[in-house]
Amino acid sequence: MKILKFGGSSVANQENIEKVFQILKSQFHQEEIAVVFSALGGVTEVLLQSAHKAREGDKSYVEEIKVLEDRHYDLVRKMIPIQQQSTVLTYVKVRFNELEDLFHGIYLIKECSLKTLDYVGSFGERLSAFILAEALKVEGLPAHYLDAREVIRTNNRFGNAKVDFPQTNDLIQDYFHQHKGLKVITGFIASTEKGETTTLGRSGSDYTAAIFASALQAESLEIWTDVSGVMTSDPRLVYSAFTIPQLTYSEAMELSHFGAKVIFPATMQPAMRKGIPIYIKNTFAPEHPGTLINNDAPSGKLIKGISSMSGISLLNIQGAGLIEVVGVSRRVFGALADAGINVVLISQASSEHSICVAIKTIEVPSAKEAIEKEFLYEIKNTEMDPVVVVSNMAVVAAVGENMKHNPGASGRMFQALGRNNVNVFAIAQGSSELNISAVVSQADLQKALNALHEAFFLSENKVLHIFLVGVGLIGKALIKMIALQRKKLQKENDLDIQIHGIANSRFMAFDEDGFDLHNCPAPEDAKGAKPMDLKRFVSKMDEMNFSNTVFVDCTASQELAEIYEHVLEAKIAIVTPNKKANSSSLENYKALKKLAYKRGVKFLYETNVAAGLPVISTLQDLMLSGDKVIKIEAVLSGSMNYIFSELENGAPFSEVVKVAKEKGYTEPDPRDDLSGMDVGRKILILGREAEQDLHFDDISIQSMVPADCVEIENVGEFLEKLKAHDEEFALLLEEAKAKGEKLRFMATLENGKAKVGLNSLDSSHPFYTLRGSDNMILFTTERYHDYPMIIRGPGAGADVTAAGVFADVIRIGNISR
Repeated sequence: MKILKFGGSSVANQENIEKVFQILKSQFHQEEIAVVFSALGGVTEVLLQSAHKAREGDKSYVEEIKVLEDRHYDLVRKMIPIQQQSTVLTYVKVRFNELEDLFHGIYLIKECSLKTLDYVGSFGERLSAFILAEALKVEGLPAHYLDAREVIRTNNRFGNAKVDFPQTNDLIQDYFHQHKGLKVITGFIASTEKGETTTLGRSGSDYTAAIFASALQAESLEIWTDVSGVMTSDPRLVYSAFTIPQLTYSEAMELSHFGAKVIFPATMQPAMRKGIPIYIKNTFAPEHPGTLINNDAPSGKLIKGISSMSGISLLNIQGAGLIEVVGVSRRVFGALADAGINVVLISQASSEHSICVAIKTIEVPSAKEAIEKEFLYEIKNTEMDPVVVVSNMAVVAAVGENMKHNPGASGRMFQALGRNNVNVFAIAQGSSELNISAVVSQADLQKALNALHEAFFLSENKVLHIFLVGVGLIGKALIKMIALQRKKLQKENDLDIQIHGIANSRFMAFDEDGFDLHNCPAPEDAKGAKPMDLKRFVSKMDEMNFSNTVFVDCTASQELAEIYEHVLEAKIAIVTPNKKANSSSLENYKALKKLAYKRGVKFLYETNVAAGLPVISTLQDLMLSGDKVIKIEAVLSGSMNYIFSELENGAPFSEVVKVAKEKGYTEPDPRDDLSGMDVGRKILILGREAEQDLHFDDISIQSMVPADCVEIENVGEFLEKLKAHDEEFALLLEEAKAKGEKLRFMATLENGKAKVGLNSLDSSHPFYTLRGSDNMILFTTERYHDYPMIIRGPGAGADVTAAGVFADVIRIGNISR
């Protein structure tokens, strides 16, 4: 014998019901089964809401009941041939006539007790089970309608009746012995000894199925719903959640207590007592194995699932007069029990100076009143503070029996929360370590769930969630690199990179599941694209609340640099080639570095100075090891080095600048490079990384932009005007050649002062051999005094810079494990 139960979503319409019938047919021909049906999707809710409307004198209930009646008539006409409809339509009509009389009575007397509500609520299951039993007969199955009120006996606690199991078991066994065929059973409802209709409370139809499974010693109980089993976390909040193959009864109960709505503790109790396995299956994906719940605890993951409960408030009961006073806890929880308050979580200091209780927010007024009434004397005499309420909280719980066999579960949990800037307000953990619970802000719930899910389930593949602003040459090259290397990173580095936000100066777009990196659209072409709004972009990044989020700024925007503080404060890492932040005021530079350290996130900007060359990281390592910088000499502009290297080949200066722009070596406006400001910012950053309090005013900069070209607005006109100065640059080149030297645009930092400009160098200088767009940096330090440390390589180009950005992103992934 096997018991199957189908919920309201499974029987919401004809299409869904036909899927249910296919499942029943396939199983009926293999073994003996019985099936429990809920009301059609949403019917019970409408019935109860309509009853409340009738009690309040709102006659709109009449139309709502008429809509339900038409819905059931429509189902009968679709599922049953016209020749066989008469009996079923009559049954439906009689039931709705009863409902009309019942609601009219409620409307007249303006009263609706729990007893009445139970009777109102019974109509949904009675209608659905009867119609579906008749429809199964049409399908050729020997279906027999069973009103569960005939066999399930309860007390008269209406709304949540308690089952008399000895009597119920006897009645069920006798009924099944006397009646053959496929029993189609009403879920949710039962009756008292007097024949009064009762309901079995939350998830009553599941409970009905478990009661029958227990009474009949069924080989299994199958709960068919609209998800493929119990998930590792709420899939609406955790996009990487997946089905848990197997749970113990204890694990399933812990998960369900904290919000896993697929199954509830009461459902499992009858089956658990008899050791009957429970399967959670998906009506719409019957081939999926779903989740098995039984007594076995297979080895595997440290935890089985992460559950949550929203709408929570904390009550803090504290006071110096409560220290070492016997019985405080008893009085607190006694007062709450007397007020009918269910306690979700308890956290208490050993001194009893402070007791923290988590309850549902809706129960806060009653709870606060009950406790303050109980401790009226202590509060009046200042031995205890008034009860403090902290609202807008949520509970997250890590559940799994394996935790008690493995140390470090708590450490991993709270490390993951702390690393992702999630503050914990209260903690509860039993000695069995089956459940570790923490209270967090409701605003942090999604981030907390994703952080924990990744820490416990995705540790083999750490996920970085990227939000990219700037999808020009560098941004596009970065996306391409991530796409090409993603599988290799997953396999060899256990690292996955997903891009959830993209933006340029005009548009922005987001994708919760991550964009297709092999076919990533431009922001303006992406689904749901909106005009770029930097504040909205940052707030959306916060709202999506991913753990291990990285903000990548591939622009040269001052506006973006100004929001770095907010991003770091939100504990989001930053990777950027944008020099504006680090070359702004010294105070801002230091503040960003300090904030990144304080918040425990990375602020990486290797590409600020020499594209993909390891200049900043090398300099930082030197400083950390105790070395001291004496002098820095550097060719820091790949575009400028390309220009003056190519000038040696005889091309006019204006033509070389034009070609450099076309190759992407310069900024869109080459004057940004020729002015020397870009190199000035770079040497400023290097000076600061060398622990020198350097200001921009400390840098002397020689511009290569002729005075009459500065104010020209159009870049094309500037390039044309530049032709008039070709002779001047040719003369500079000839003078250098005459001395056996070469022109190099370079920066020098020494004795707290920096200068940037064009220099003529002889063959003894390392810069003499530079070619193309190469950069070269010389560090003269206390350790590298006689022979400076030299770093040389390509210093311009989108691909080179993108590679440096990509390396920083990977570095964050490797660091934050």
